[in-house]
Amino acid sequence: MQISDYPQLNLSSVPRIASVHRTTGETDVQVTINLDGTGICQAATGIPFLDHMLHQIASHGLIDLDIQAKGDWEIDDHHTNEDVGITLGQALAKALGDRKGIVRFGNFLAPLDEALVQVALDFSGRPHLSYGLQIPTERVGTYDTQLVREFFVALVNHSQMTLHIRQLDGINSHHIIEATFKAFARAVRTAIEIDPRRAGTIPSSKGVL
Repeated sequence: MQISDYPQLNLSSVPRIASVHRTTGETDVQVTINLDGTGICQAATGIPFLDHMLHQIASHGLIDLDIQAKGDWEIDDHHTNEDVGITLGQALAKALGDRKGIVRFGNFLAPLDEALVQVALDFSGRPHLSYGLQIPTERVGTYDTQLVREFFVALVNHSQMTLHIRQLDGINSHHIIEATFKAFARAVRTAIEIDPRRAGTIPSSKGVL
């Protein structure tokens, strides 16, 4: 086969944009995502610290995000936090489509002052989370730090990615969590890039994800 015989597809011209609206008896979440954006983020979840972390995903992942949520905040932030993760995961999966041509794997090591967090991920179609954070305080501001894991569980399950998070150093809860989101964003950015050598094929020896 000659090089010219390989299929040619200008994947960069195909919009990778998706919107998902999810409504339950507890929350109402709307997510719009553009995988080929510039880092623009509009986040209004009613959970200020979560909004701050979503801005990290957009800015460092060069992903445009519009996330609007209403929830049962009078109870606590758990349902809203989880459902934002679910809906973002669904939007991410929808925008990726059949995942043809993507790099697929991503890895990044992010320092933030004394904190150092590594994230490795694979858009494998097989949901799995290995979570290695040891966050020393129960809250950052009003945000329950247990919700970090719940957010990533929801996102992983609905985007169908394998995600490993490892904390190598850190004593400040805010720094540990923010380093995690920054590392996640940069790993996603690598994984969703279009690989020109893939020529629009599935990035798997099996031919399917």
